[in-house]
Amino acid sequence: MTDAPVTLREKLRGNDRLLAETGHYAGIRDLRLREKDALKYETLHTKLRALCVAGREMARRISASPGVREVGESVVALYTPEGDAVALSNGIMVHVHTASRFIKWMIENGYEDDPGINPGDIFANNDAFIGTVQAPDVIDVVPIFYEGELIGWAGAVCHELECGGITPGGDVALAQERYGEGLFVCAEKVGLNDALRRDYLIRCERNLRMPIYWILDEKAKVAACQDVRESVLALIEETGAEYYRRAIREFIEEGRRAQLARMRQLTVPGRYRGNTFYGHVTRGKPGLQPLGPPDLLYGMPMELTVKGDGKMLLDFEGTQGWGWHSMNCTPAGMDGGMFVTLTQHMNYEGLVNDGAWLATELILPRGTWTNPDNEKCATATSWALLLPAYGCFQRLLSRAFFARGFREEVFVGQVNSPMIEMGGESQYGGRFGMAHFECAAAGSGAMAIRDGLDTAYVGWNPESDMGNMEIWEQSMPMLYLGRAITPDSGGGGKYRGGCGFTSTWLVHNTRELTLITSEHSARVFDNAGMCGGYPAPTVQWHTAVRGADIGGRAKKGLPLPHSLGTDPLRTLPETLLAGGTVEKCEGPFITAPFKDGDVFCHSYNGGGGYGDPLEREPQAAAKDVENGYATEEFCRAVCGIVLKKESRARAAREADEKKTKELRGEMREVRRKKARPVKEWVREERERLLRGDVAPEVRRMINESIRFSAKFADEFRGFWNLPDDFVFAGDGDDNNSGERPGQ
Repeated sequence: MTDAPVTLREKLRGNDRLLAETGHYAGIRDLRLREKDALKYETLHTKLRALCVAGREMARRISASPGVREVGESVVALYTPEGDAVALSNGIMVHVHTASRFIKWMIENGYEDDPGINPGDIFANNDAFIGTVQAPDVIDVVPIFYEGELIGWAGAVCHELECGGITPGGDVALAQERYGEGLFVCAEKVGLNDALRRDYLIRCERNLRMPIYWILDEKAKVAACQDVRESVLALIEETGAEYYRRAIREFIEEGRRAQLARMRQLTVPGRYRGNTFYGHVTRGKPGLQPLGPPDLLYGMPMELTVKGDGKMLLDFEGTQGWGWHSMNCTPAGMDGGMFVTLTQHMNYEGLVNDGAWLATELILPRGTWTNPDNEKCATATSWALLLPAYGCFQRLLSRAFFARGFREEVFVGQVNSPMIEMGGESQYGGRFGMAHFECAAAGSGAMAIRDGLDTAYVGWNPESDMGNMEIWEQSMPMLYLGRAITPDSGGGGKYRGGCGFTSTWLVHNTRELTLITSEHSARVFDNAGMCGGYPAPTVQWHTAVRGADIGGRAKKGLPLPHSLGTDPLRTLPETLLAGGTVEKCEGPFITAPFKDGDVFCHSYNGGGGYGDPLEREPQAAAKDVENGYATEEFCRAVCGIVLKKESRARAAREADEKKTKELRGEMREVRRKKARPVKEWVREERERLLRGDVAPEVRRMINESIRFSAKFADEFRGFWNLPDDFVFAGDGDDNNSGERPGQ
């Protein structure tokens, strides 16, 4: 007979061993508390979730950050002593398991002995290799002690708007190494006796451009954690410590079983394969360090295997290596992407915890962007690759739903929308930096039963909001001239993707404003469609007018511009051009600083469409044109819908059913004439490959996948019937081929 484990590390490893041996969390084979008194059991879980929600809402009201107050970029959760998530609030559920990794990292690294884990301690982390997604995602955890025993942890996360990196803002897009990302707090004890350490606050004050947001968010998170702690202790007094210890573990085991049951109910077992891409164009733009190629193309093949018992495996074999850029991810971030996706598709009724994570498995090849083998690489904009990847995962899941007959569950998926980072001289005269989070209201992908959501969705926080103009204006030296739906920004289909929007600002009361956009693809469709639906357009060109005489027009009482107009790519309102110099930028916006009186226009993404656009209901398209969601040209060219001429007496638009039927017949005939046998197309494409007749970025992408994955190499060469040693010649390595310093 052996002694029971006494240290946290022994308890953690004991749990892992029991899971491996029995297949059940903590070795729990029977949910005896649930079976004995289901009402008491369910009531406890409801109370635990409610106290997490209450803690988050309190933190939102303490925080001064518009990212937290307006957008809702926060989450609060409760954990077991070993760091497994028991219950969580709504919000950025990405971080439920990233915080779990943070707690487990401290346990495995002996924090119980040094620096010690004591009542009233506060620990913080924003290191992605320890447990978070990116540097602005700062996690705070507080231990919960009951009668001297560590009985759990309370955790809270807020996304910070400024990190002190080489460029202002939170997602430091120009970071090519860890050292440029800003202030790191690496699993530190930042507070004692329920108070943040003064030396920690001083470090924040002296290393951030806008420390007020970070510091007040820290206080908000600590308050939320303490509120959760006190509420949990009160519940333990009601239920008893023994009941609580057992119940929180049963909740997790039940969550594991529920995830498996949902997979068995909603999907057909089998193998689902997909691929998506991300393109990054920065050649010739200022501010880049010369460590990697300026133009990147990432391929993300993935394979979802659904087993008969409901277990799912998501395999990223064949993707490329990490690079000298800010878009790398870590296993913690990949876990977060999986978690937030599952909470939208399967675990949306409240009973969601680490049990769902235990019912899944991620295969992240070492050395790739999903699992770098060098912790010095940057992860500042990991969402740039995360979002397309998990958008593809959503489409794979949707195929499995469709196969089972659950058409209403089909969702085209995530949206990779750009974020604006800015800094320089504030309207108050001091230095500032922030991330503008109105990107949290992009357009969603379509569903198999309806159009996507317009300006109301992003994958990383499905309950988020764009925030009020007036609040953002308090934090940045720009005034809104307007927000407007971007027509045609949703992918065409029987059901169109949701539309994004364009914001137009006047730079105001500053001599220097640097603007950078990040996390979007310029030339590659990363918001794909499904079942014949078109992908969403790539990000619109960014438009600036330097020296626009907006103030002069206002004084004269002349009309002011409020948007780019109906055709953002080619035209500008006359009111915007007056006296100014127009500047357009493809891809990430990296250019010279702005000053007072300049105008900047920025568009956010829409989502992909579902189904053949030629099956779209004509009157639905007419309504879109009437409301500004689509142009007449788009409806005609993409959906084959002809609208009746607009009547001055009546604003409503109507479809011409007869002409629409004729046009669609012509378009289908063109399709038939253009159709080619697949064998013929494959033969011609094979010849192109043998000639190397592809873009340099494509050559580099394929060669790197071949070098990283024997499986990919065999399948790629086998599919195209290429020589066994095929690689592209002269792929333009540029330090981004998978070679690492010193190898």
